[in-house]
Amino acid sequence: MNTPLGRRTRFLAATTATAALALVVAGCSSDSGSGKTTVKGVHLAKGGQLTTCTHLPYPPFQSEVNGKVQGFDVSLIDLVAKDLGVKQDILDTPFENFKTGAFLNSGQCDLAAAGMTITPERKKHVDFSDPYFEATQAVLVDKNSGLTSLADVKAKGKKLGAQAQTTGEDYVKGKGFDPVSFESSDAVLNGLRTGQVQAVVIDYPVVQGWLKDKANADKFKIVDNLKTGEQYGFTVKKGNKALLDAVNKAIKGAKADGTYKKIYEQWIGPYDASVASPAAS
Repeated sequence: MNTPLGRRTRFLAATTATAALALVVAGCSSDSGSGKTTVKGVHLAKGGQLTTCTHLPYPPFQSEVNGKVQGFDVSLIDLVAKDLGVKQDILDTPFENFKTGAFLNSGQCDLAAAGMTITPERKKHVDFSDPYFEATQAVLVDKNSGLTSLADVKAKGKKLGAQAQTTGEDYVKGKGFDPVSFESSDAVLNGLRTGQVQAVVIDYPVVQGWLKDKANADKFKIVDNLKTGEQYGFTVKKGNKALLDAVNKAIKGAKADGTYKKIYEQWIGPYDASVASPAAS
C-alpha cells in the first residue's frame, strides 16, 4: 500500500495495562526457540521470537483469518523466523509509525511488514529490505456509477476515497484530487459501499482480494490500473544490518526455490514474475 502506507483502527485487545498495542500470534505460541535474545548474530526485541510490527487489516498482505493473522507478508516473514529458529509474533500498530520507524527505534518490534512502499523519504528513517513486490494502484467504482477512469472521476466531479497516509492518497493528491481519507482498507471499501465516495484508489492486490468475494465482484469494477512504480519492502531499524541481511537472504532463497511463487499464488493470485521480482530501487 503501497504504499505510505496507511492503515489503522482495529486494535486487538492488549494484554497489559500499559500496552496500548496488541500482540497477535501468527501461528503457534511465542514461547519458542531457545529464548535467547541474540540468534545467528541477530539481536531480537524478545527472546525466542521475531516481533513484527504491522497494521491490520490489509489483505492479502496481512489480516486476521480464522483467528490468526495471516497473509502474503506474514508468510514471507515466517521464512525469516524459521531461518533464525524462532517463531514470528505480530504487533498491530498505527500505520503512521511505519514512516518514522518509531516502534523499531523503541525496541518494541524487530521489523515492520505492512505492504509498505519504498520511498526516499522513508529511507531517511528506516532501512528497507530488497524489494519483494511491485504494486500498482487500482481505481474501483460501483458498476452503476457510469465512471470509466480516474480522469472521469474528476471530470464528473465525483468523490474519490483513499486510505490515509498511503502512496495511493499521495498519488491522487498529486493529480489534483482532494480525496476523502479513510483510516483502513476496510473503511475505504465501506465508504464506496455506502456511497460516501463514488470511486476509491488503493493498491491493486487489495482490490483483487476484495473482488474474490462474489458480492463485491457483482457490485464493483476496476476502471483504471495506475502504474506508479511502487515497490514494497520490509523495514528494520537504521543500521540493523544483521537482521536486514537475514530478511534479504530469506526473500532471495524463497524466489530461488519456488517458495515465493507458492506463497504468491496462495495470497495474491496467478503468478506474475514481473510483479514478484522487481529490480532493486
